[in-house]
Amino acid sequence: MKRAFFRILSLALLAALMMAGLPSPAYAADLFSISPATIVNNVNNTITVSGAGFDATAVALLDGSPLSTTFVDANTLQALVPVGLAAGSYTITVNVGGSPANGFAVLTVLAPTPTAPLPFARPQFAVYTSKLTGNIRTGGDVTLKVVMENVGQSTAYNTQAVFTSSDLLATKTGGIAVIGTVAYDQEVEVSQTFYVSAQISGRSVLVADMTLTYYDSNGTSYTDKFTLSLPVSGGTVSSGGGSVAPTATPTGVKSSQLVITGYSSSVDPLQPGEQFALNMTVQNVGNANAQRITMIVGGGSSGGGGGTAVPGGISGGSGDFSNFAPVSASNVQSLGDLKAGEKIQAVQNLVVNVSTNPGAYPLRVTFSYLNDKNEVISDEQVITLLVYSLPNVNVSFYRPPDPFFAGQPGMLPIQIVNIGKRFAVLGDVRVTTEGGFIENGTSLVGPLDAGGFFTLDAMFTPDQPGTLTLNVTIDYVDDFNQPRTLEKTLEVEVMEQVVDPSLDPSTGGNGMDGGGEVVVEEETTLHKIFRFIKGLLGLDSAWPVWQPGGGGEVETPVEPVPAPVLPAPGKG
Repeated sequence: MKRAFFRILSLALLAALMMAGLPSPAYAADLFSISPATIVNNVNNTITVSGAGFDATAVALLDGSPLSTTFVDANTLQALVPVGLAAGSYTITVNVGGSPANGFAVLTVLAPTPTAPLPFARPQFAVYTSKLTGNIRTGGDVTLKVVMENVGQSTAYNTQAVFTSSDLLATKTGGIAVIGTVAYDQEVEVSQTFYVSAQISGRSVLVADMTLTYYDSNGTSYTDKFTLSLPVSGGTVSSGGGSVAPTATPTGVKSSQLVITGYSSSVDPLQPGEQFALNMTVQNVGNANAQRITMIVGGGSSGGGGGTAVPGGISGGSGDFSNFAPVSASNVQSLGDLKAGEKIQAVQNLVVNVSTNPGAYPLRVTFSYLNDKNEVISDEQVITLLVYSLPNVNVSFYRPPDPFFAGQPGMLPIQIVNIGKRFAVLGDVRVTTEGGFIENGTSLVGPLDAGGFFTLDAMFTPDQPGTLTLNVTIDYVDDFNQPRTLEKTLEVEVMEQVVDPSLDPSTGGNGMDGGGEVVVEEETTLHKIFRFIKGLLGLDSAWPVWQPGGGGEVETPVEPVPAPVLPAPGKG
């Protein structure tokens, strides 16, 4: 008995030791989802893995290959998907402590969508800053430094700047600064020394013109003209010798200054040939009244000074009107008087020259007026107007569409024609409607020459009869790389669905089919005998047929049958 007991005890101890040697199962982790589930392969992408039971040993796998994984918490992981991964579908799994987690997710990798290329690329300069330094006085030497950048899409070659000014005389270089080659997105600084030749006592702004000439890689020449308004600041400007030194503003000094605090155009966007009204808000920001204000759009000057009248008056014809020209009235207007701190609205009607290319164009505005001392003061400023060349297209049918019936598909022969005078690049065209279903209603248009066309044959299945409106939307990018949309509408007439009724006299068909065809009843022997008797009696013996007409049955002979000729009676 004791031996059996010890044997049972030994077996129990052995089983316990074997069970202790087995690894205990770990807590199973789960993968629920990933976000985002679709990425583009042109950049590095970080995806978020959601699940349960994650720890610091968790690693996300892409088709079995480990990804750079960051443990956030027990329910969240972040994995980095590297750039350049081939487009397709991949399986995302997770290993925790070397063991796979439950579940998986599918990651879709897409290639970037190609964009339509621009019709051409050209260099284009933009001026960022212009600063005048040195001995700013009559007879002094000053240096003008201009910082600009090639913001176009190609390199500018043989670039040079030419400086001109009625207030400043160029020295050393003769007013020409050679810049050379300027790559796209490259910023350059150009300097020019001047001799101050004008009497600038009391002047707050000096004006200089900078004209840039350059070529693109095809040898096409370009010219940009910038009007630079150079503030005279930092001290007192003297008309004689001496240097510029900071001075305290004396108490009680009064001066007036006119500033354009805001402006807008009655037409937006501006395009070549467009007439528009330029609305400007002019404010006297000084502490003295401005009297007999004259506004000169395009730039100009006022004769006289110091209260002495001289011949010539106001000159407004020396401005630049190659891009914007006045209409309905001249570019010189009288605004009356303006007290200190007051505002006034000034309007100038202009037209954009039809030869103006798209771009940003500065427009100089001069205000000439008398101060409290009866001195002639001129405030010159520059505003910038943007000129676009937007596509002008016509959307219509290139042939009359076939009749549309409710519930039945039909083709939409849509045509897009560039009726503008310039080359145009259009993006996607989409045809939509709320009254039916459209197939093949989206396509890429691409470049269109002036007078060029693009056709789209979409299938349209209307839902109900009546007049339905089709919405045609065309995407494109304007001259300043901003997305825009053209929207046009077309109308189609939809008729009731036609159903052919079966041949059934009980339906009122009168023995006729739904298509209005002639129905001929089969002639029997009795019919022939009856027609023979009618012929003997001199009646119409033709076999009748039925045709539609007037709501009743109309007998129409198909072919008259002549009455038989009987033999003459005789003796039997």
